[in-house]
Amino acid sequence: MDAQIGLLLLAAGVAGGIINALAGGATLITFPAMLAAGLPAVIANASNAVAISPGHLIAALADRAKLPPPTRRTISFIAAATLGGAVGAGVLLLLPERLFVLPVPGLIAFATLLFAFAPQIQNRTIARRDAAALPSTFASSAVLGLACVYGGFFGAGLGVILTAVLSITEPNDIRAVKALKNLLATCVSLAATLIFIVQGAVRWPETAVMLVGAMVGGYAGGYLIRILPAHIVRRFVIVAGAVMTVIYAARYWF
Repeated sequence: MDAQIGLLLLAAGVAGGIINALAGGATLITFPAMLAAGLPAVIANASNAVAISPGHLIAALADRAKLPPPTRRTISFIAAATLGGAVGAGVLLLLPERLFVLPVPGLIAFATLLFAFAPQIQNRTIARRDAAALPSTFASSAVLGLACVYGGFFGAGLGVILTAVLSITEPNDIRAVKALKNLLATCVSLAATLIFIVQGAVRWPETAVMLVGAMVGGYAGGYLIRILPAHIVRRFVIVAGAVMTVIYAARYWF
């Protein structure tokens, strides 16, 4: 890894950490940076997942007062998230490289659209929750598990999906929903990254550089959140996601 690649990954990590702290959506910056560093797509995805994984845990601990008690329902959700993350990671590693790169532009586009319409999605799901009966623990866990399979496989936009599902299934205030979302995302991330590490799918020099940047960016984001409007960051992430979609569509589809 030369100095230019190192600086690219460090800068992407810092930007991703700031973006996650302010609005979420770091993967739309950090995953393309791993690809630009020359890593194969599957290795880039696994390495990126490891590099940004501490952010989920930090977010969960930051609002631990709102974390739910260890009820049977909560434990079922944690088990579903952990299993889903492990299954998604396993599917990623079993796929031939050529079968993963084909949907990459579509995955980035999907995550960008989810991020762009996250407020509308969450508002609609909250309204539906208020008008509907609470789903059973089994049904809620099944839906969450499917979402977490996607999270272990790719992960971008998982926070939006989990928030939308939890807004329907859980009769809590939105802050409690966000806290539970961060806990479940942590479970997905830990399960997936453990499999990636055990299977040797992580390129450690690039991962370590991005991880340092993400930690610095997360700390900086905690300060910037007080002075930088979140909507500016959201617009930047949406534009970056759209640009990356076009770039990787041209690379893998044409």
